[in-house]
Amino acid sequence: MAVNTGSTMALPQARAGERTRTAGGPGPRKGRDFGQLGLYAALLGLSALFMFPFAWLVLTSLKPPAEVFSPGLIPEPFTPKNYSDVFKYAPVGRWLWNTTLVSTLAVVTVVFSSSLVAYGFARLRFRGRRALFALVISTYMLPSAVLSIPTFLIWNELGAVNTFYPLWAGNLFGSAFYVFMLRQFLFTIPQDLVDAARLDGASYLRIYWNIMLPLIKPALVAVAVFEFQAKWNDFFVPLIYLNDPNKYTMSLGLGMFKSDYDTQWALWMAASVILTLPMIALFFLAQRFFIEGIATTGQKG
Repeated sequence: MAVNTGSTMALPQARAGERTRTAGGPGPRKGRDFGQLGLYAALLGLSALFMFPFAWLVLTSLKPPAEVFSPGLIPEPFTPKNYSDVFKYAPVGRWLWNTTLVSTLAVVTVVFSSSLVAYGFARLRFRGRRALFALVISTYMLPSAVLSIPTFLIWNELGAVNTFYPLWAGNLFGSAFYVFMLRQFLFTIPQDLVDAARLDGASYLRIYWNIMLPLIKPALVAVAVFEFQAKWNDFFVPLIYLNDPNKYTMSLGLGMFKSDYDTQWALWMAASVILTLPMIALFFLAQRFFIEGIATTGQKG
């Protein structure tokens, strides 16, 4: 039997040549590595730039009152006592509870009301649906300042001024922006699921509750984070409706705290950190669902 020794000997030589060529030059792999390193360095630099104001806020809140405006960035000495003093000078605990209560009620009401309206516009067929949806979206274009006076007059007639109702009860009727956002997300759900549920005898409300809400959970989380942040940081609406210091939200209380204790900058910085930390914690807890809901909204399937 003949053996082709020439081709057998050529294989090791070809492989050795490939190893020599691979080791001889940088190759595309190393170029990609340098490109990724440059990208990571740029992202790290931008992140540090955006984080600097918050880092300055935290470090300033730990400085002694006499050293707040000193050029040094690091506190000398560290004064964590500022945080305990904040609770002594002002009812910060009460303000935090009021803000949490208002924000939670606003989130729960707007999530369910907006998702129900969005479900109706996305899945129900009725005459004038497009015109009605355009009318709902047009309300989002109105500046909030234009509606503040008539809205105040309505709540005043209802005897709800200096209560928490004006701060969250309006969400019972949904929000135009969230209706639009959830409607776009609902379009990604296959219509076959709705048709199969209808054949099994499920009502539209049962389809909404048992099928649609679980499938649009990322979008609901995104709406919840947006609304919680809006209510947590809101200053204008509580300023209009609340006049009892024990009913202040944290943003309004922080503004009043600054005016009442104008020279206590270290305490004001500490109170600002206390206002900011819950939002940072909420974002990291809901980060996966929040990013998924934002990234997939509007992708019609």
